[in-house]
Amino acid sequence: MSTPSRNPNGREIRFSQAINEALAEEMRRDPTVFIIGEDIAEAGTPFKILKGLVEEFGTDRVIDTPISEPGFCGIAVGAAMTGMRPVVDIMFGDFLTLALDQIANQAAKVHYMSGGKLKVPIVFRTNMGATRRSAAQHSQSLHAWPSHIPGLKVAMPSTNYDAKGLLKTAIRDDNPIVIFEDKMMYQAMGYVPEEEYTIPFGVADIKRVGEDITLVATSSMVQVALQAAEMLAEIGLSAEVVDPRTMVPLDRETLIQSAKKTSRAIVIDEGHQSYGVSAELASVIADGAFYYLDAPVKRMGAMDVPVPFSPALEDITVPTPEKVLEMAKALCGRV
Repeated sequence: MSTPSRNPNGREIRFSQAINEALAEEMRRDPTVFIIGEDIAEAGTPFKILKGLVEEFGTDRVIDTPISEPGFCGIAVGAAMTGMRPVVDIMFGDFLTLALDQIANQAAKVHYMSGGKLKVPIVFRTNMGATRRSAAQHSQSLHAWPSHIPGLKVAMPSTNYDAKGLLKTAIRDDNPIVIFEDKMMYQAMGYVPEEEYTIPFGVADIKRVGEDITLVATSSMVQVALQAAEMLAEIGLSAEVVDPRTMVPLDRETLIQSAKKTSRAIVIDEGHQSYGVSAELASVIADGAFYYLDAPVKRMGAMDVPVPFSPALEDITVPTPEKVLEMAKALCGRV
């Protein structure tokens, strides 16, 4: 399937507004949904994503907390176990380090350890991505961590349309879910229909159809891959861009079928390259499409260094369209 990120005949809103709308719609639909986190009520988060929600739903459902991720994540897990549907706002993805016990040892395990008698319908919303000049403790892309934990689902929207649809699906799910939004995309404009819709987990999206090479990309790297595809088209190469959308569950079949069709594949992800998401996706393709490949599956990720504060250094730590172009040309024998 393929969903346009921009539609000249449809409504375009900011990425942040798509998230805000999803939360407001689900809170109106279900009184058990509430939001909890730091600086989310009057401040609306540092990125102003939740602006206006406290005015409509009040401080009983848009709850500001002390600066204690283990504390408010634990409160939310307990609330989920007793019938509520909390959405936890973790200000920066880097702060997952503070809440990993609640996420990985409590939320992810309760259903199994209770023999299926308890469930934890909770959404942990956080962000990822470098090049915002926020330095090493506010710029990491740690989506590989929860993806490694059985019992958690993980989503990574790359468009405004996906951001709203995936979040609405997550809130209605009975499992604990971690959603990563790229902080560099919050102001981006994109197509989001006014009518009600959701997007199922475990269904990849082909953002661009191609014949010569597959570019599997996650989150903001989808936009990088699309730019690279435009550049490749100028030299006569047709690139297919595939967005998994959810790491867990993963739509392996769409990735494999695309690679079988094109016979070449590059996986592009902003997490650190070693032991990361790019390795898992590349392994899926290499295993499932082995006899159809004309070249090894390549992967591109962030450099294995703490994200620098220096703009000149930070910008070279993550994949760019130009780097993808050069790798794709080499795989296709165009160097």
